[in-house]
Amino acid sequence: MTVESSLQQLKRASSGRLPSSYGVYFKNTLVALCHALEDHILQTSSPDSTNKPLVLVTFQQGKWYLQEAERYLDIARSSRHIAIAAVADSGFSEHKTGSLENVSLVNLDNSDSLVNEWNLIILSPDYASMVLCHELSPEEYRSDSQPQIDTERKFYGLWTFDRDLVEKAASILIERLHPYNPSLAADLSRQQQEISQNINPIPTDLTGVVSRIVTYLQTSQQQLVTVSRQARELSDLEGQASRLNKNLAANKLQAFLRMAQKVDERDIDNPLASLQVAALAEMLGQLLDLPTLRLRRLRLAGLLYRIGLAEAPIEVFRQRASQLEGANALFWRDRSVLGAQLLATMPELAPIQQIIYHEFEYWDGSGVPNGLKGEEISLESRILGLSAYFQELTQPRGDRLALDLGESLERCQNYSGIRFDPALVEKLTSVIRLCEMGWMQLPDRPSQVPAVWLESV
Repeated sequence: MTVESSLQQLKRASSGRLPSSYGVYFKNTLVALCHALEDHILQTSSPDSTNKPLVLVTFQQGKWYLQEAERYLDIARSSRHIAIAAVADSGFSEHKTGSLENVSLVNLDNSDSLVNEWNLIILSPDYASMVLCHELSPEEYRSDSQPQIDTERKFYGLWTFDRDLVEKAASILIERLHPYNPSLAADLSRQQQEISQNINPIPTDLTGVVSRIVTYLQTSQQQLVTVSRQARELSDLEGQASRLNKNLAANKLQAFLRMAQKVDERDIDNPLASLQVAALAEMLGQLLDLPTLRLRRLRLAGLLYRIGLAEAPIEVFRQRASQLEGANALFWRDRSVLGAQLLATMPELAPIQQIIYHEFEYWDGSGVPNGLKGEEISLESRILGLSAYFQELTQPRGDRLALDLGESLERCQNYSGIRFDPALVEKLTSVIRLCEMGWMQLPDRPSQVPAVWLESV
């Protein structure tokens, strides 16, 4: 297997001539770039189009890329052919996208340097575009900047619409796929040649794509700035807490709790979200006979699970998730990751940070950020995810009225075995049935609430 990356090969093949976009990118910036280019396929190419693009993709390694499988189901319908290279357990082979006639899967060997690359190459008679990159090696990070969470990972890379560079990169990638599937490589080369021989003489106006890239990059940068702002706000709140307690760890925890409380105060339709989620999560944990330490962590994760929304625009709390757009939609989608980034500044909270970070992992493996499946997801994260979803349904959101306990439970049951652990849904069902019979009442706050949560600062 070749050691030299596709990006390095392109640089050599182009005599070092690379676009000004060449540089080091954070992972979430590359997601934004790829989505901007993919969106152009979805918006300009229809299933009956004669100019469908050829798409070459490498998805590195890691099950968390399963979240892209659903997106690529739609992209495949607007493409002539898609070749997806990833490690064997990436999840694509189990997803319906992998069974489409115009989708080819290549299972990469772990010793191949392609597993460290993240590439998207799009060739159409109307235009050519790509994102080409490879991750920094552990040795290339400074000793004090090793990524602790997914979004901190860095890549050497570039993006471009230069057809000559895209054609060269496509040839390089097809050649790298040849050892895995010679007949596929030959077919991809044939399709590339067909496209090259039928280039539209009138260049496609890519102004919209560039505008979308700028918007996506601004949003990506906004998320990074958000974490910085949250850290500064945390520092301010920490200063207030220091007057109450000499213990630095306690000060920081109090600051986190106060920040989470402020999030709830901004949500006029659901101002008790964190207290109620913490209470329900604690109850489910007790029914499962979790030991005291794990119950304490679960309770704290419930109180802090919305901290990633500390800098979110107010519209995030005023509209249903399906109605959010642009930066607002990204804030809502990435709230657990943003919260985990903030909590990572306090090593003592590492177990709580991990519970929140994996809140949106789904039982069937289709969740984020790591595509964990079944019992690969910690029990605490599974409990938090179910509790937060159920509690949100019981409160109004935008133009959606609050659902009663039975209706909220039914929504959860619909996701049993898909999004949620069936055993946990059964536990929740038992609790709600007892509530409906009047034999018990859902708690509105956990058994222990830190004093800082109740004080007015």
